[in-house]
Amino acid sequence: MSAAFDRLSRYIESEMRMSHIYQPVMLMELLRQGGSAKTNAIAKAILDRDPSQIEYYEEIVKNMVGRVLTKNRGLTQREGETYRLIDFDHLSAEEIAALGELCQRRLDEFLAKRGDAIWSHRAKSSGYISGTLRYEVLKRAKFRCELCGVSAEERAIEVDHIVPRNHGGTDDLSNLQALCYSHNAMKRDTDATDFRSIAASYNERDPGCLFCTLPTERIIEENELALAMWDAHPVTAWHALIIPKRHVGTYFELYQPELNACHQLIASTRKRVLDADKTVEGFNVGMNCGETAGQTVMHCHIHLIPRRKGDIDNPRGGVRGVIPDKRVY
Repeated sequence: MSAAFDRLSRYIESEMRMSHIYQPVMLMELLRQGGSAKTNAIAKAILDRDPSQIEYYEEIVKNMVGRVLTKNRGLTQREGETYRLIDFDHLSAEEIAALGELCQRRLDEFLAKRGDAIWSHRAKSSGYISGTLRYEVLKRAKFRCELCGVSAEERAIEVDHIVPRNHGGTDDLSNLQALCYSHNAMKRDTDATDFRSIAASYNERDPGCLFCTLPTERIIEENELALAMWDAHPVTAWHALIIPKRHVGTYFELYQPELNACHQLIASTRKRVLDADKTVEGFNVGMNCGETAGQTVMHCHIHLIPRRKGDIDNPRGGVRGVIPDKRVY
C-alpha cells in the first residue's frame, strides 16, 4: 500500500472527528473526481445526502407544483409517490425534445427577469434553516403568506425570522413565519422597530406572580416562550393551562412569536390528553381577559378543557355558558 493510502485510511478510520457528514462526503467526492473538485461539486454531493432538503422539495412537489399540474391543469397524474405525464406515449422523440427546449426557454426567461432573488429565502445571509423546519413553518401557514394570504402557487413563500437573528431572534419555530417574497423584502426595508427591547421583554417576570414562579415539577411541557401545566383546580380530568413565560396580562397583549408558541403547546398538550384518555371526545379552549371576564390571576393563561360524552346533561352552547342564560339557544 502507498504512503498516501496509509495516511488517508489512518485519518478516516482513527483520527476523523465527525460532528456531521461533511468530511467523508468531501473526501469521497475528491476521490470520485480524480483528486480535485470544485466547491460547487462538493456542496452538491453534501446536498445529495441531506434528507431534510429532499423532504422539503418533496413537499413542494406534492403540495404545490404537483397539485397545479395534476388537479388544476390535468397534465400529470399521481399514482402513490409517482407522477406520470398524461399521453406521454403519444409524443415523438422530436416532440419530446422540442417541449424540453420550450421549458428551458421559459426557465431562462424567468431567471433572467428575477435572477438570484428567487433563492433569497435560502441564501446564506438569511442563515441556514433545515428543510424539515422550513416545511413545518409553511405547513402551519397552509402554504400562504401570513401577512397578505397569497398562495405559494402564485408567489414564492419565504421563511422569515419575526425577530431577526441580528437582534437576538432564534430559529425556534415560534420565531418563524411564512411571508411572500415581496412582503418579506418590505419588512426588511421598512421595519424600524427596536427589536432589542422586544427581545429583552421576553424575560420580564413578576416575582409576586403565581405563573411567573412556577416550580419546575408543575411544568409538563415547554418551549422557548411558553409552558403547559395541569390546572390545580381542574374543571374536568386533564384540564391544562398554556401560559406564556413573559409576564403579560392577557392574550391580546401577546407578541406573534408567543402566540405561535402557545398554539404549538395547545396542539401538543391536546395530543397528550387524547393519548392518555380515550374517553375524551372534545375540548373547550378559552381564556379570561380582565377581571370583568372572570380573570383572577393577572398573567395570561389559556384553558384547555377536555370534554367527555355525558359530563353534563346538555353541552350545547359550550363557552357561551360564561353568561349562563345565553348558553342554550
